[in-house]
Amino acid sequence: MSATAYSADLRDIRFVLYEQLDVIGRLAAFEKHADLDRELVDTLIDEAYRIASEVLGPINAAGDTHGCKLDGEGNVTTPPGYKEAWGIVSEGGWNGFAAPPEHGGMGMPIALDVMLGEFWTGACVAFSMYGGLSRGAANVLVDNAPQWIRDVACERIYSGEWTGTMCLTEPGAGSDVGSNRARALPTDDPDVFEITGEKIFISCGDSEFSTNVTHLVLARMPDAPDGTRGLSIFMVPKYLFDADGNLGERNGAYVEAIEHKMGIAGSATCTISFGARSPCKGWLLGKAGQGMKIMFQMMNEARLLVAVQGLAGAATAYEMSKAYTKERVQGTDLGDLGNDAAKAVTIVSHPDVRRMLMWQKVHVETMRSLCYKTALRIDIAHNETDPDKRREATGYVELMTPVLKAYCSDKGFDSAVIGLQCYGGYGYIKEYPLEQIVRDTKIASIYEGTNGIQAMDLVGRKMQKGSGVLFMNWLAEVNAELDRAREIESLAGVVAAVEKARDALGASAMHLGGLGMQGNIKGAMLQASSFLDQFGCTALAVEALEQARMATLAMEKADISDSDRRYYKGKLLNARFYADNVLPRAIAVGKVIRSNDESCMDESLFI
Repeated sequence: MSATAYSADLRDIRFVLYEQLDVIGRLAAFEKHADLDRELVDTLIDEAYRIASEVLGPINAAGDTHGCKLDGEGNVTTPPGYKEAWGIVSEGGWNGFAAPPEHGGMGMPIALDVMLGEFWTGACVAFSMYGGLSRGAANVLVDNAPQWIRDVACERIYSGEWTGTMCLTEPGAGSDVGSNRARALPTDDPDVFEITGEKIFISCGDSEFSTNVTHLVLARMPDAPDGTRGLSIFMVPKYLFDADGNLGERNGAYVEAIEHKMGIAGSATCTISFGARSPCKGWLLGKAGQGMKIMFQMMNEARLLVAVQGLAGAATAYEMSKAYTKERVQGTDLGDLGNDAAKAVTIVSHPDVRRMLMWQKVHVETMRSLCYKTALRIDIAHNETDPDKRREATGYVELMTPVLKAYCSDKGFDSAVIGLQCYGGYGYIKEYPLEQIVRDTKIASIYEGTNGIQAMDLVGRKMQKGSGVLFMNWLAEVNAELDRAREIESLAGVVAAVEKARDALGASAMHLGGLGMQGNIKGAMLQASSFLDQFGCTALAVEALEQARMATLAMEKADISDSDRRYYKGKLLNARFYADNVLPRAIAVGKVIRSNDESCMDESLFI
């Protein structure tokens, strides 16, 4: 592999899907996925990877260099190669990979859709956003739009003919969505509203490869209450359309500017005006006042996609770092110090480089495990008929969503930075791809709710739900895995480390709960980000332990190949490295949380 080309670890992806999670066995039991088998999934993996490496990877640098262009009529042109790539992806039906078959989709499981997302995002994150946001918009329309809009728009979005956006943020409001000022005024037609206002930071707001764009816009009706309770959501198309799908006149939704960003330059992040140039029509989705409830459907899907973005950035950085360090010759082996005749070696031989690669490796593989596992729980929640099993799966996803979004996006950025360090000075120049990965990956901790907001959601909502039932159910799963791992003597040290981290996390949860009961909400929220950090660190340790246990069992088979044996040994080394080099952080962060330090809240500061 070239140190600049996109690559993914297909062996590890297959391990997670087939050996660790048994995705086929668990999902084929449901009628919807009864036709799922190994041959089909292998074909999907191979073809999706081919498109990622041969079509999307080559347009990544050009997207960063050229960015998007805006004309005076509010139309966006994407970077070179994007339109052609969109055509290939659309022709293959990939935009509707997990979409309902009744709307033209393939109906594939979310667990495989996440795998697809890792490929697409790892190869070219800016391009992948057009499809991800469009699918999210279509999913909202499937559940909430009037039937005629559903019939027309969803199939066209899933096919790639149209695209979709999510329009929440307004100038000055930022994450405070309840401060939005966009208005929705009734018209003579009870189904149609006149939309006025401006939205900013609208990802993939327009493109030349879609014939129409369906904007999902939060706006407030007359006499609606203040705050988020008064927001409704509307489908606002770029071009009006009828029940037969025929496009009509231009609607009054116009792109006014494209943001100049630190990264993801190929994604047209737009400022969009509604009703400023001409009347703008919108159709109510759901009922009045349900805007945030409905929009959260799309946001929660997007948060899992952002977690996958962190995973994909980390994985791409790791694969490129590994390839580069195997090629770059510099210095002699430390065992040859003082030997002037010693030959120079590739830098992968140097201990500190190996430490950095190992940090990347274990984080990539455990994040992949946790992302795919959470996606599988979404599939179970969608298909399970037993209400208790469905409730458990839904609860797991609720609890893990803020953890995944924040922790994976942070560690994805960290992995990109470490990858740049592996390249040394070459990593800091545009000739090599790591500096773009660093810039592209950073946004993941900011959009779809900043990571601080995710932490507040975890501590203030998810940990409190049902008197802590979501957390207790997760702890029960952790304890079950610990029980299984205890049967393997060689994992005793890792088991002990995970037990210690589990107990420290539980102590932190009790401490924050106590602060809340005392009415010290600020004190609890001051440590929310630390708690999410501790939670994420511990959760990945559990994944490392589970993978090591399954690898140990696999190595007991007499007929495995040498390459498989090396692969499984890597899982054992992952667990040991994580337990000794990463997991102690969870213990230290627990001490920070329980310190009760609130010095930064002193009123004498920052005046």
